Amino acid sequence: MDLGVSDEMLGTFVPIAVYWIYSGIYVVLGSFAESYRLHSKQEEDEKNLVSKGAVVKGVLLQQLVQAVVATVLFALTGSDSQNTTSQNTSLLVLARQIVTAMLVMDAWQYFMHRYMHHNKFLYKHIHSLHHRLIVPYSYGALYNHPVEGLLNDTVGGALSFLVSGMSPRASIFFFSFATIKTVDDHCGLLLPGNLFHIFFKNNSAYHDVHHQLYGNKYNFSQPFFIMWDKILGTYMPYTLEEREGGGFETKPCKDYKDD
Repeated sequence: MDLGVSDEMLGTFVPIAVYWIYSGIYVVLGSFAESYRLHSKQEEDEKNLVSKGAVVKGVLLQQLVQAVVATVLFALTGSDSQNTTSQNTSLLVLARQIVTAMLVMDAWQYFMHRYMHHNKFLYKHIHSLHHRLIVPYSYGALYNHPVEGLLNDTVGGALSFLVSGMSPRASIFFFSFATIKTVDDHCGLLLPGNLFHIFFKNNSAYHDVHHQLYGNKYNFSQPFFIMWDKILGTYMPYTLEEREGGGFETKPCKDYKDD
């Protein structure tokens, strides 16, 4: 049975389901883990410039737009070209494809993200929507303007898929993993034993710096590695300090406080 188009569609819709499931897990964990928060629950409620209801609606709108675009593209371009790929791809080849996809996605999102900060028009009318979340939380990870969602996520995802040469079936797992990583980056928690924080320096604390006023022009890298920030001088080192009342707080290192 020909499953190529079906697998491509799953690569679009499975990550959407994963987004809400994984976000929900963090919401539950956050209600019991005040001592591992980067911001208090009160700060989350008071500092953000958009209601949680509006965030949910905004994410659903963006996901709807992306799903429609993906469905139309698959209908117009769907073919058997990728279906001939063996489902028994070796682990070495699969690992190479996934790493390639990660590098392509990181490069695309870094430069698009950085440009949206430095272009005043794009920041004011597009990207500033995401920065209404001064205190990030899990299900606000994809709270973006739909145009940003298409440019960053849809185009970036398509490039990652095409350049890596992965099969549609492999893409289901890759995009689900990328979604989970993005949610984790915005969850606002530093949970002990979190594997993402063990294997990736680009984590919830790293991205929290970017959401604060002092870090707005730093730490653009997302969602996997921090190499582009390091290479191009936009890396802001930070410290984690225990917050009075429990939890942690990210603070820039002294050299960056006056930038």
